[in-house]
Amino acid sequence: MPIFKIGKARDFPAAERAGRDGLLTVGGDLSPRRLLRAYGRGIFPWYSEGEPILWWSPAPRFVLFPREFHCGATLRKILRRGDFRFTFDRAFSEVIQACALPRPDQPGTWITPGMRDAYIELHRLGYAHSLEAWTDSDLAGGLYGLSLGRCFFAESMFHFENNASKAVLAVLAATLAKLEYVVIDCQVPTPHLAGWGARSIPRHRYLELVRCGLKNRTRRGNWGELFPSLGGSFLERRG
Repeated sequence: MPIFKIGKARDFPAAERAGRDGLLTVGGDLSPRRLLRAYGRGIFPWYSEGEPILWWSPAPRFVLFPREFHCGATLRKILRRGDFRFTFDRAFSEVIQACALPRPDQPGTWITPGMRDAYIELHRLGYAHSLEAWTDSDLAGGLYGLSLGRCFFAESMFHFENNASKAVLAVLAATLAKLEYVVIDCQVPTPHLAGWGARSIPRHRYLELVRCGLKNRTRRGNWGELFPSLGGSFLERRG
């Protein structure tokens, strides 16, 4: 399978032309226009410092349907007890910086300075969002991703306190289920996401979901203003 190369002016090849490992094309840039174009076509960037920009479209695709999030008894207890306070878009830069910190099971990070700056710009434009978990005034955990239409493209998550990343994903799934989002893109399989209900689907099915979701209006702007009141009880109010 050939690996395509793109310049700054060239568009992406179809996602279906990606190789067996999911790698589709190399090159281009991380401008907002190109990133939005990529996600809208089922493609995302993933590379390490010192490498060219690599664009991927894995098959199968790992996704979480918002209403399929598995919230176990322990996590429900944590949410009902109010161990964390949740906000949207309160600390986007801090969240992406925390996601980029070294982890014991990873030799490095794919969130390069260029990636970080690109997503901060998408946040400024109202497309990228963060969800934070707090204990008092301390950031306990969070995640960030992009929203286009009724699709959420999750990028990364972190925790400084136990259960904080589980809690933010639960609140995200409940929020997006209430808003009738069709899918949360998780990109590639991980055991902990599988334990919360994420699963693999064929790439053609994923691309159909994206096309369907993008027929709806994108909720741009600060999600903290759209969803000002969040808490564990939010899970009990969805429907």
